[in-house]
Amino acid sequence: MNFKSKKDLVFLVLAGFFITNAIVAELIGGKLVQYFGLFTQSISIIMWPMVFILTDLINEHFGKDGVRKLTYITVGLISFTFIVLAIAMNTKAVAFSPVSDGAFQTVFGQSQWIIVGSVTAFFVSQLVDVYIFWIFKSMTGNKHIWLRATGSTVVSQLIDTFIVQFIAFVIPGKWTLEQFAVNASWGYAFKLLIALALIPLIYFGHFLINKYLQKDKPQQLGA
Repeated sequence: MNFKSKKDLVFLVLAGFFITNAIVAELIGGKLVQYFGLFTQSISIIMWPMVFILTDLINEHFGKDGVRKLTYITVGLISFTFIVLAIAMNTKAVAFSPVSDGAFQTVFGQSQWIIVGSVTAFFVSQLVDVYIFWIFKSMTGNKHIWLRATGSTVVSQLIDTFIVQFIAFVIPGKWTLEQFAVNASWGYAFKLLIALALIPLIYFGHFLINKYLQKDKPQQLGA
């Protein structure tokens, strides 16, 4: 398949990783694990900082329109995943199925709540991330990539973490409000720590993209 430009290919690769991270995070989100013996979180928490890093890379090279379009597409695909899971859970397994209806329901039933929470949180936090990113971008120009990447993530991750965990674990009765407050706070701090640790990866990503495109200044994706 021939692409019209190298930039099209870059967007396709970034979008592929972006969408894959988001959907896989939804599917594995029902498994709770303990981190460092301090707090309990969904195993999928380790994947979301990567989504926001990809958001920043797309923001930087393809502008607001690129992120917004990809956000709408991803929300649509996550919603499609939700529908497929609902159909699968309501289709009775045969007696010799290696995965019983009960086991399937246990794994993916909780994922339904994760998906509802994540779609809501993802949509809101992505739009906030774009807005905050471009406030910093207008102030710093092409300098201080770390500042706009971190600044937008600080706000968007706060919104994302508290919305998704309330819908996914408080509404279905998995956590009390006290457990929610403690775990969401720990989760937010943990996601921020990962995001900060991955800042060098943002710079490396910019370096690779700019080198591949052989342009000094990335252009924005057209509307």
